[in-house]
Amino acid sequence: MPAALPLRRATAVVAALAALSLFLPARGEAPRGEGERAAVRVGLVFDVGGRGDKSFNDAADLGLARAARELGVTTEVLEPSGAEDREAAMRLFAARGFDLVIGVGFIFSTDVEVVARGFPATRFACLDYAPPPSGALPENLAGITFREEEGTFLVGAVAGLTTATGRVGFIGGMDMPLIRKFEAGYRAGVREVCPACDVSVAYAGTTPDAFRDPVKGKALAVSQAAAGADVLFHVSGATGHGVLEAARDMGVKAIGVDRDQHDEMPGTVLTSMIKRADVAVFEVIRALVEGRFEGGLSSFGLAEGGVGYVSEGPHAAGIPGATKARVSALSARIARGELVVPSR
Repeated sequence: MPAALPLRRATAVVAALAALSLFLPARGEAPRGEGERAAVRVGLVFDVGGRGDKSFNDAADLGLARAARELGVTTEVLEPSGAEDREAAMRLFAARGFDLVIGVGFIFSTDVEVVARGFPATRFACLDYAPPPSGALPENLAGITFREEEGTFLVGAVAGLTTATGRVGFIGGMDMPLIRKFEAGYRAGVREVCPACDVSVAYAGTTPDAFRDPVKGKALAVSQAAAGADVLFHVSGATGHGVLEAARDMGVKAIGVDRDQHDEMPGTVLTSMIKRADVAVFEVIRALVEGRFEGGLSSFGLAEGGVGYVSEGPHAAGIPGATKARVSALSARIARGELVVPSR
C-alpha cells in the first residue's frame, strides 16, 4: 500500500496542472517566434489586475511582445485568478519545459523562490522582487527591482511647480513598503520645488485587492480634491481608473503611473511617472538568449533608463517649458549621483 503513494501524488500533480492549463490562451494566440530562437520559450504570469490594467502589467506585456518580435522567442502568458494560482501557474510553465518564467509583481516574491528551487534547470525572474531576510536567492532566479523614488521625485517636482492651491495629493493602492517608496520620492520632489506645499496621502487598503478597487480610488480622490488638492498622483493599478475619473469630474489634474496614461483621461492627465517594466522584461529575456542570464538582484533607476516621466510630445503639452527645464536639471543630478532621493 505505501508504494502506491508516490503514484497517487504524481497523479494529483498531473491533474492539477491539467486543470490549470485551462487558464492558458489558445495555442493560436501565443506569439510564436521565428528562426533559431523560436525554440526558446518564455512564460509570463501577470500580477493583480492582469492584462488590460493600463499600468504595470501592460508595461510588462509590451516588453514580452517586443522580445517575441525582435528576439524571435516564443511567449505565453497566464493570468491567475487568485493567490493560490500564482505558484501553480509558474509551476505549470516550468513543468512544460519553458526556459524562462517571469512573475510580474512583488506578490510573487515568495512563490517564485519556492518554484525556482524546485526547478533548478529553469530560469526565473520576478519584477518588483522583495528579497528574503537572508538575502540568499536561488542561482536561477533574477530579482528585478526599480528605484521608483527617483521617478516619483520628478513627477512630485512637476506637481509642486504646477499646483495653484499649494496642496497636492498621493493615492496608493496597497499600503506596503513598495508603494511607500513611491510616496517618499513624490513628497521629496514636491518639497524640493515647493517647501510650503502640503501633500495629502491616502491608501485604498492593506491587501492586494487595493489595486483593483476603482470605486475606492474615486472616493479617496474626490475627498482630496474637495480639500483643495489640485494635482493628484496615483500609484494604485486598476484602482487608479477611479482616481482619474474623480480628477476629471472635480476639474483637477492627475498624474498617471507605470506607463503613459494620458489616453485614459485626455485633458486631465498632466503627465505620468514611467516605470519601465517593458525594458526590464526585454532585457532579462535578451540576457537569456545571449547566454548572459545571471541570478541575483538588479536595480533599474534613472541612470539605467528604468524610470522617468512623460516630458515630451503632445501628452506633455500641459507642462510649461520652464517646469520641464527645472525637472530635467533635477533628473540629471539624480542620474549623476549628486542628489539622493529618499526611499522612505
